[in-house]
Amino acid sequence: MKNRKYFQVLASTIMILLFVSVFCLQAAAKEIKVGVIFDYTGPYAAGGSEPGAVGTKIAIDMINERGGVEGYKINAIYADAQSKVEVAINEAERLLHQENVDLLMGLYSSGQCVPLAAKVDAQKKFMWANICVSSAVFKGRNLKYVFRCQVHSDTYGLVSPDFIAHFAKSRLGKDVKDVRVAIIHEDGPYGSGIASGNEVGAKAHGMQIVLKEGYAATAPDLSSLVTKLKRARPDVILHTGYNPDITLLLRQGRELGLKFKALIGHGAGYGQIDKLIATFGSDVNYTFNVDPVAAQLLDPKTLAPGLGDLTAEMVKRYIAATGAKEVPPHTSMGFNQSWIFLTDVLPRAIQKYGGYDPESLRKAALDTDIPVGGTIQGYGVKFYPPGHEMAGQNMRATPVVMQYVDGETKIAWPIALQTIDPILPLPASQPYAAK
Repeated sequence: MKNRKYFQVLASTIMILLFVSVFCLQAAAKEIKVGVIFDYTGPYAAGGSEPGAVGTKIAIDMINERGGVEGYKINAIYADAQSKVEVAINEAERLLHQENVDLLMGLYSSGQCVPLAAKVDAQKKFMWANICVSSAVFKGRNLKYVFRCQVHSDTYGLVSPDFIAHFAKSRLGKDVKDVRVAIIHEDGPYGSGIASGNEVGAKAHGMQIVLKEGYAATAPDLSSLVTKLKRARPDVILHTGYNPDITLLLRQGRELGLKFKALIGHGAGYGQIDKLIATFGSDVNYTFNVDPVAAQLLDPKTLAPGLGDLTAEMVKRYIAATGAKEVPPHTSMGFNQSWIFLTDVLPRAIQKYGGYDPESLRKAALDTDIPVGGTIQGYGVKFYPPGHEMAGQNMRATPVVMQYVDGETKIAWPIALQTIDPILPLPASQPYAAK
């Protein structure tokens, strides 16, 4: 009798343990593993990768605090690309085949993004690109499993000539055809792509391109480029660079007496106003930057309900995490792209297509149809379909032209979004101001 009771208790205990084990296994299985790749070290970190990574993490943390996505916790595994292409590719391979992540997200550098997108797509794995901008990621490649909400470099490059053309007569006192433009850029996919857009835009407006030249972002000396710029006497310099190279150009430009009426940067290091001010102080006053807008600069009334509050929460968390006074555009980029994926694409993949495998995610992304005003950065989201030259790229993404004035970021273009009447040309008090 005692033995019988013993075995009954034992059987009940085993059943309970089995139930608990199954429950725990099911709970553990209710997660989606996301490999997040950014440059946390190396020159790209200070050029915008780190703020983008922080913005991405804030979005993931907020989603998990709200219960995850359709009951799934987002298990983010973060990897440092170290500002190197080969490291980014190796980390992607590790995340996909050792950590067995369900998808990849992130990437700041276009130099990493271009080869990695092709490799990931060839393996029929899913990749969601947050910040890299090169049009070469998609152009003519017909990728199926790679998507990007971010603005692409062709668009970046065209905005700055449009801006200058609009103000040529009223501010520079010149007909558009008499405006002298120099286009300089780091020679990777990022810089080259934007410079090509600059050239197309400037030629379309009939501007005089007095210099177009690329250089290595790791170049230890840019004095020869500065000398060429001085000889070319541009009214406007259109520059695309990262961080150390921007610092080097401006420092050597001041030492050698480089003068101009306007300097327009295109994202990356030009999006990090706190870094520029820390290095150059008020010398960077009135510099322009083309980028997807920093969300906190937009009027919440122009956005869908609730997005203003979402931006405020992002800003609060970013400042708490970093101690920064200014929240750069890259923070909004990282947060916005992650939020779109986690609240629009991923839920649809699970609900409509039955899972979060690459094919379900691909179909869900192609269904995305967010109108203008539907994201914290103002633009809408609709991806070019398979067969299109830019398949996988958001067709509704647009950048703005911002200007830095006394440490604050203002929107200078387009006129509908302006928060400042742009200061152009450079005031005579600035060290780079042309006489």
